[in-house]
Amino acid sequence: MSVNWKAFVNQISHYQSFVLVSHIRPDCDALGSELGMAEVLRTIGKDVRIINAHRTPPALQFLDPAANIEVLGDDVEAEDISCDCIMILDTSAWAQLGDMGDVIRAASCDKMVLDHHVGEDQLGATMYKDYQAEATGTLVVQAADAFNVPLTRSLAYPVFAAIATDTGWFRFGSVTPETYRIIARLMEAGAVPSEIYGDLYERDTLARLKLRGLILSRTQSEVDGTLMHTYVEKQDFEKMGALPNDTEDSINLTLAVENTQAAVIFVGQVRGGFKLSFRSRCGLDCNEIARQFNGGGHKAAAGAFQEGTLDEVRGRVLPVVIDALKQALGK
Repeated sequence: MSVNWKAFVNQISHYQSFVLVSHIRPDCDALGSELGMAEVLRTIGKDVRIINAHRTPPALQFLDPAANIEVLGDDVEAEDISCDCIMILDTSAWAQLGDMGDVIRAASCDKMVLDHHVGEDQLGATMYKDYQAEATGTLVVQAADAFNVPLTRSLAYPVFAAIATDTGWFRFGSVTPETYRIIARLMEAGAVPSEIYGDLYERDTLARLKLRGLILSRTQSEVDGTLMHTYVEKQDFEKMGALPNDTEDSINLTLAVENTQAAVIFVGQVRGGFKLSFRSRCGLDCNEIARQFNGGGHKAAAGAFQEGTLDEVRGRVLPVVIDALKQALGK
């Protein structure tokens, strides 16, 4: 499924004011896509606000030096949000929208989605999706092209980060020759890979480093060493002085173990329950696994959320993953 850019451009032409929204616990693709799309829309003369349910993690604030991203409940109240169109980026699921989901449900304006995830809910929005795109940031570049908007450094920087992180710094199977052609254009527009890599991966806090060590120390293997799983509980964040987003990329580190084909991490949430992240580099379909737990994503990477204690959640999830992995590996 690819985006009908002619229809996208035509729909945009009917509106003057936009609110851009993405998922809770925003990552680089969410934030970079919002910032990049805001640049595109402002260049063609539109009024744009970016409003998220969760604040930008401190480690990612470098993406938004002008502090253009507002937070619902802190910077703006729901009743003060009005626009001609709400554009949802990098998610198509109600569960991923948090408190902004209530704002979207109550809004009388039109809604549209720009996303690359397979699963979707009925959001009452016009869907513009490309399941083959490696990141929503890629779709933002394509949107700029559809509007004949030139790539600038302020657009290229966050979008480069979006694509780089969603491809594991270009090491995932989603990377294609076209990925590198887009990256070359972003570099020509002013994105500097060494600077972005430094901002992303070379500004860790000691607390984050210690939390990562704790997560890795808890890693266990199943299915003859082809499945790795680990966890972090909500009290661990306080003990280590770490932040919830400090678990970012921890699951990918477990894939470094030889012969590993899949991984799962259980991340305790402040309000209770556990966020689940799944990774696969074999025939195991993470999206299908996540859908069984009311989540979704991609074949190689997906997420979900489950209520309950660690033992309860692991008891529900791990048997499903193990059975599916055995089938995928022919065991």
